[in-house]
Amino acid sequence: MVTVLITTLLIIGSAFFVMVEFSLMAARRYRLEESARTSRAGRAALRNASDLTLMLAGAQLGITLCTLALGAITKPAVKEALTPLFYSVGLPSGAASALSFVLALVIVTFLHLVVGEMAPKSFSLAHPEKTAIWLALPMRGFLWLTRPVLSGLNRAANWLVRKSGATPADEVGAAQDAESLRHLVDHSASVGALSTAYHRGVVSALDFSETLLEEITTPDEDIVWVPVEATVADVQAATIASGHLRILVMAGDRINGVVHVRDTMDADGAQEIDNFVRRVLVLDARTTVYEALARMQRQRVHVAVVVKGGKRLGVVTLQDVLPQVLPKERFIPTAPAS
Repeated sequence: MVTVLITTLLIIGSAFFVMVEFSLMAARRYRLEESARTSRAGRAALRNASDLTLMLAGAQLGITLCTLALGAITKPAVKEALTPLFYSVGLPSGAASALSFVLALVIVTFLHLVVGEMAPKSFSLAHPEKTAIWLALPMRGFLWLTRPVLSGLNRAANWLVRKSGATPADEVGAAQDAESLRHLVDHSASVGALSTAYHRGVVSALDFSETLLEEITTPDEDIVWVPVEATVADVQAATIASGHLRILVMAGDRINGVVHVRDTMDADGAQEIDNFVRRVLVLDARTTVYEALARMQRQRVHVAVVVKGGKRLGVVTLQDVLPQVLPKERFIPTAPAS
């Protein structure tokens, strides 16, 4: 019974380390980041992904130890249990011992490979983020115990890699970077596997992740604005004159906010605009369009002030951002806005 218990624990241990290894390899980092906002296990999983080299070394060490223990404990126990059975049916002692050894090897290998490795691997690949989060805390504990050993093994491995002329990598690279994906999309379009409309849409989306705000910002001298003491009639007049739906409100040289003309439609023309002013977001000119859109959506604003070197460069709106990701022939224009 003791051997059965030890064998079960070793197989569970092997499965644990296999699941840690493959889940961290397959998990999407942004999903781990989402989980890290709400749970301790999610934060531990994100740290594990950041310590990927040590984590993989720890998983390999754990799998190796479990395998060696199975060979040292379970295989002899199975062989000793089978040998008397074969001897009792009339096999010579040498043949009974040899056959028991082979069967013990087959049984232990089957348990280790199928139950301890292949099944856990398939599960972790099917549910990488969930698995990484479930196992994150115990794996952090294992890493804490074995970090000195793993660090030494990792340095030795990196030394061998450098000697071979390669550069060690501490993280798993993305399956494709933007440039590789662009080449793939261009090739698919050239051979007719991707329609022109979809090709332009995907290329626009890839460019969207690299474009900086300063490339699409409306210059400061071109913005449409009214003074902070303006009335509803002033805002509506500015909209009629410019065609812009959102009119900036200036207090001297400072942008105080923005007024959407739609909010003023039922108001008296002589009414002051204080109650209609919405805040604007301030973003650095080197911010990517992707990040700008995400922040504008999170904070529910449609206009952002773009600054560079502490000086205002201009403004950018959602209408400036959306054409960067939507193909022009599929983008439905609306009235421009500032």
